[in-house]
Amino acid sequence: MADVSRISLGIFAIIAIICTIILPMGQAQAQSTSPAPAPTSDGTAIDQGIAYILMLVALAITYLIH
Repeated sequence: MADVSRISLGIFAIIAIICTIILPMGQAQAQSTSPAPAPTSDGTAIDQGIAYILMLVALAITYLIH
């Protein structure tokens, strides 16, 4: 029975992470009516996105091993 609760907790965590990523995207599209500012990306956002993806992959691998 403990395995079932661990699996359901893992599924809940994955759904929570997905919702955390998707919900702000929908709000950003509905609010913006002013012109977008000039792009000033220095690559930090891209690096942070890659880091998040790698952490999720590591979490999934760790979950599958245990």
